[in-house]
Amino acid sequence: MSRFSIIVPTHDVPGRLADCLASVLGQSFADFEVIAVVDSLDAAAGPSPAIAAEHAARDPRVRRTQSPPDAGLPGARNAGADTATGDYLLFLDGDDTLTPGALAALDARLTECDDPDLLLFDHERVHWFEGSQGPALERLWADAPAGTFTVADHPALPDPLVPAFAAAHRRAFVTEHGLVFAPGMFTDAVWGLQTVLRAGRIAVLDRVCVRHLLRRRGARHRTPGDHHMDLLVQFERAMAGAVALDVPAPVLARVFRRFTHEVLKTASTPSRLPSARLRRRFFRQATRLYRLHRPAGFRPPPGSLGMQHRLLGAGAYGAFCALRGIKSRVARALSLLREVWAKAERRLPGRDAYAAFLKRPVDEDLAVFSAYWGRGYSCNPAAIHAKARELAPHIKTVFLVSDAAARAGLPEGVEGVEIGSRRYWEVMATAKYTFNNVNFEMAVKKRPGTVHVQTQHGTPLKRMGVDQVDHPAAAAAAGPLGKLLQRVDRWDFNVSSNRHSTEVWERAYPGAYESLDVGYPRNDAFYRASADDVTAIRARLGVPEGRIAVLYAPTHRDYRTDFAVQLDLPAFCDALGERFVVLMRAHHFYEGSAGLEEVVRSGKLIDVTEHRSPEEVCLAADALVTDYSSIMFDYANLDRPIVVYADDWDVYRETRGVYFDLLAEPPGVVARTPDELTAAFRSGAWDGGRARALRAAFRERFCDLDDGLAAERVVRRVLLGESVAELPPVVPLCERVPAPAAPRVPQH
Repeated sequence: MSRFSIIVPTHDVPGRLADCLASVLGQSFADFEVIAVVDSLDAAAGPSPAIAAEHAARDPRVRRTQSPPDAGLPGARNAGADTATGDYLLFLDGDDTLTPGALAALDARLTECDDPDLLLFDHERVHWFEGSQGPALERLWADAPAGTFTVADHPALPDPLVPAFAAAHRRAFVTEHGLVFAPGMFTDAVWGLQTVLRAGRIAVLDRVCVRHLLRRRGARHRTPGDHHMDLLVQFERAMAGAVALDVPAPVLARVFRRFTHEVLKTASTPSRLPSARLRRRFFRQATRLYRLHRPAGFRPPPGSLGMQHRLLGAGAYGAFCALRGIKSRVARALSLLREVWAKAERRLPGRDAYAAFLKRPVDEDLAVFSAYWGRGYSCNPAAIHAKARELAPHIKTVFLVSDAAARAGLPEGVEGVEIGSRRYWEVMATAKYTFNNVNFEMAVKKRPGTVHVQTQHGTPLKRMGVDQVDHPAAAAAAGPLGKLLQRVDRWDFNVSSNRHSTEVWERAYPGAYESLDVGYPRNDAFYRASADDVTAIRARLGVPEGRIAVLYAPTHRDYRTDFAVQLDLPAFCDALGERFVVLMRAHHFYEGSAGLEEVVRSGKLIDVTEHRSPEEVCLAADALVTDYSSIMFDYANLDRPIVVYADDWDVYRETRGVYFDLLAEPPGVVARTPDELTAAFRSGAWDGGRARALRAAFRERFCDLDDGLAAERVVRRVLLGESVAELPPVVPLCERVPAPAAPRVPQH
């Protein structure tokens, strides 16, 4: 018995079938069978049967079974399922492909979840000409329960738009419940409904496993014709099936609401129902079903959609058509308003002059710096800026800020320019050099002869750039990848902190830029600071003399929208005792110590979230506790203890994606629970021999370029035009002397 039975209907896909089968047979995970469902077992019957026969002759994992063409896709899938012997059924259309490593990822997740009845995963639609359109089901991963759950536990389910090829189905579960694909169009909607309603254990995998081809002629369910009446047949099947299963009332309401939404979309799209007679017939039948199956106590949604519900329930076809006409006119009016606003926006103060500024000559001695969307003077841009004032004093510099508060935090003598002001558009139009650790807005034009330096702001553990495509939660936050690549095309230089980063940036941000493999300028401080500097920084932060300062710096979670401390900080502070003080630095997306005022007042915790310089905070700390934040790569330069607190590593790895297994190659001891974290400090393991060995290996891999000279290299290469060969060579790791930690008070 195989782990997977992959059912591939082959009707009318001869041009794509070989690619489909190759994507399966080339998987690294080999425990599967492929069931090619053909019109005829006679290889001479047509191209698709011939291709299936050839693959079956070459690879014993490929088997064939037959289904007549008039049985359609539902019949082919049912025939394949009847022949299958694997633990899990996968349905793959004959012109679709599996992504590399998909089966291995599915097997791992199934094993991790102890073989659930149903595993939902993502797919991407691939336009026949334009390519991938990105992940399609990110709505299912938001707030999905961890581990396994039932349909009642996840408000995003059931979802009639989840296709059958986006799930792995336990075959024994399918057989036990006698599940089959219903005949007709829109069969996936009912199949998906009956599987999630019956499944005792459901799991999700935030990964694109299937690339679904969008054909040039389009999907049949979007083309005109009376086959759209099948949607109402499936609606009735869905509601009758849900009622028969006696599902909880909230689940029944979701089934009704979501199927009604699909019905209303068709009723509102005349192109799908090309004749007035067909449209009226569809609406009349939909009204009958709406009244028949509306759950007791069901309340229509608010707004225009709720009005459509009420009109459908009342059978008010004329009013529904009038509302649809009003919506069309409103849409056209809004489109006009957007055009007017776009023109008006171009005439806003400052922005209105941008076109004129672009006609001015480029100022060869002007450089613009920005960090974190104007949050202030920080990170790599600030370090490069300071070195530019020293080594290239002929360069005029400005630092972009978001508001007056950020301007007030600039060092003396640094010109601050507020983003969006007239001066902002002037310098963005005329500066020869621009430095940023994120990206400038799309409205900024890259002029010929200008130089843009992308400084980055961290070493990548989590997936970045185009590598996020298989992780919908992260990809959604990143925005359209097409626009991201347009911004990458503006880069002339891209700063890298280590060899690992250089390799990742090349894949994640493909472009024609030069990689500046020089180390991170912001980390120069770790090799420039003296013992007196460390003492002064600790005093400014309020660290009591003689106390061991532990910096707690958690990262952002893409699967969450708020900041909640993963660690019970009051309990942790109490467990550490009087020898320690905790410095908490929340991710810059969030506020810091809200809700922790009492422990702050106790003197056991100091909130350093708003402190301008993360480098100073690191210098003040005797040890770092973090989860997956890139701060660990920077802090490793100090050769001080690092403890990884990885309580949600599995969820983080699946939702965000990572480039390597941090728990297998950590910078120090790893704790998975609060008790383990406390034990690491009480036992001394946080700074023991094993921790030092792990840190040494980590530093060899990720601190290979940081030596205190990174900012100088950037200035010499970019602003002074020196060649790479002329730049200061990297000081070997064994010869570097990082800033000393504060003296520790001996334990009595």
